[in-house]
Amino acid sequence: MKKVIAFADEFGNNSFDFGTQGSHFIIASVIINQDELEVIKIQLEKIRKQFFQTGEIKSSKVSKNHIRRILILKELQKINFSVYAVVIDKKKLFGEGFKYKQSFYKYLNGILYKELYRTFPQLELKVDEHGGNDFMRSFKKYVEKNHIRNLFAGSDFQIQKSHNDLGVQLADMMAGTLGYIFDELKKSDKSPEFLELIKDKLHSLNHFPKKYKIEDFSEKATFSEYDETIATLGLNRVFDYIDKTTGNTTDNLDRINFLKLLLLYHQSNHPRKFTTSAEFVRHISVNRKSPLTKERFSSNVVGNLRDNGILIASSRDGYKIPTSASDMKKYINHGKSIVFPVLRRIEECRNAILLATINEYDILDAPDYIELKELIEKLSNPPH
Repeated sequence: MKKVIAFADEFGNNSFDFGTQGSHFIIASVIINQDELEVIKIQLEKIRKQFFQTGEIKSSKVSKNHIRRILILKELQKINFSVYAVVIDKKKLFGEGFKYKQSFYKYLNGILYKELYRTFPQLELKVDEHGGNDFMRSFKKYVEKNHIRNLFAGSDFQIQKSHNDLGVQLADMMAGTLGYIFDELKKSDKSPEFLELIKDKLHSLNHFPKKYKIEDFSEKATFSEYDETIATLGLNRVFDYIDKTTGNTTDNLDRINFLKLLLLYHQSNHPRKFTTSAEFVRHISVNRKSPLTKERFSSNVVGNLRDNGILIASSRDGYKIPTSASDMKKYINHGKSIVFPVLRRIEECRNAILLATINEYDILDAPDYIELKELIEKLSNPPH
């Protein structure tokens, strides 16, 4: 993988006074290819001068000037970066302990550390220690205490003040914009437009507490063919795999990112909609030295996940999490359209050689082909 650098910033606070302090706490990590960093900083400096003159790029300076925010986001669309964000809904954090800053931050530190280092085992992370960013300072201490260097060789965690780094300023703008999308005190009729403008940058949007409740993914109300048993089995296996797998290899990273994308598309697409392999490959290829090939995606990502019991529906139109018997039939029919012609060709080849050698040479007479031979013979002589 290409070397990447991350810049993180926070939105919100640990207050549970939702009426005045907001409902969400958000951490946005901006991921940039190391070899593109200088060019991107030049682009960001141009945007900074255009919209902030002598000041920093800061979401709070834009505040509720939604037209100005939209203009800035349109300019940021032109820059090559991606966002990995953790969105905490404080209203769903049950337990008195979370009302104490230390307990609240300890919970968030573990979440952010796990999410970032599972996806990026080798990462240089810069954050803002300026002003009221108490969480980022606490996260630095958490990593210094818990980060196991021999497991994450080459990874680094650095602190950089925002006025010295445009990358951290960009993270501030992304965290603040996500606040104007999700936080109940900040949301407006412009929130959907903000989300539309940054959606192509959002490569991972992790909601906590985890939205791994099956009912949150249910399509009963909109999809008459919805099969709760199939959907529940499929989703639970995806959730379980993501929770238990660490991104310690490129293949594992690809599989985790693919499953996260499946979940995102599952929530945002129509239940019947499949997403093409090209779309998945485009997303997963971000920050790679060379793009993931469709062949490797099919075998090392999709094929491996299926070998591990993950249910992935597929058709000529792409992939999705199955939610109906129809989805599974499409997968079976798609496989049948590939497997049966190949078996027929092997059978034709075998028969031709048997005929030419007067049945003396059977190309399937080898220990490695016993099961294949039995399968072809059953297909050739189906029971009456």
